[in-house]
Amino acid sequence: MSAYATPQAQRLAPVQPAEGITVTGEAVRRVSPENAEFVIEITSSAPNAAQALRDNLAKFTQVAQALHALGVQGHDMQTISQTVVNMYTPLMQSLPGYGMPQIGQTYPSQTYGGMGLPLTMQPDLQFGSYQARNVVRVNVRDIARAGDVLDAATRAGGVVAGAFQVRTSDEANARRSALEAAGKDARAKAEALAAAAGKQLGDTIAISEELIASNGTYTALRNAMPLAFGAGAPQAAGELEYYARVSASFRLQ
Repeated sequence: MSAYATPQAQRLAPVQPAEGITVTGEAVRRVSPENAEFVIEITSSAPNAAQALRDNLAKFTQVAQALHALGVQGHDMQTISQTVVNMYTPLMQSLPGYGMPQIGQTYPSQTYGGMGLPLTMQPDLQFGSYQARNVVRVNVRDIARAGDVLDAATRAGGVVAGAFQVRTSDEANARRSALEAAGKDARAKAEALAAAAGKQLGDTIAISEELIASNGTYTALRNAMPLAFGAGAPQAAGELEYYARVSASFRLQ
């Protein structure tokens, strides 16, 4: 029998995977927050759209003046969206013949199928007031005054909407530092496992990364589920945390 393999047999032959190792590195970098950000809504109502917009602008100016006294400048207040909505109430038409009052205009000369029931026509929509809504993002550069600014905005007529966020001025450096540390952690783990197997670490095959920025969330989850995360969890909560996870695959030699 010939040992020659047909082209079809060559295609069906399984491919042996190259020897390699895949590890996951983790790292957390903590920085102190320097500024805060929150969103407020400013609403006003009036019989017409023009008056609603004028009232909304006056209310916005009042909020801006109150925040300016606490160090919030004009460029720190950015309008995200501004809308005007017509608030109306449609007059509903009731079913005839069931003892319910009729709403609208009645024509006595017209009846339903000779039953003597009046034909009630649906009237036009009755328009009411207009509501202007302005959504504003407020940036507080001095985080120590964030609470005072929030209280002042509320007293001046704003309504807080959404989450209160804290930030750092050098967020890019914090992210990069966390990713670099996670990458070094992954390589250190791979070298240790390769040495335990009597091998040497070769070239990198693939790398993937994941980064989560939070305000103490990593610490809370780590304490609740200690086995779900790697070592090195921070000991203090309340600071900005940048948690990086890097999965890397290496060849073994």
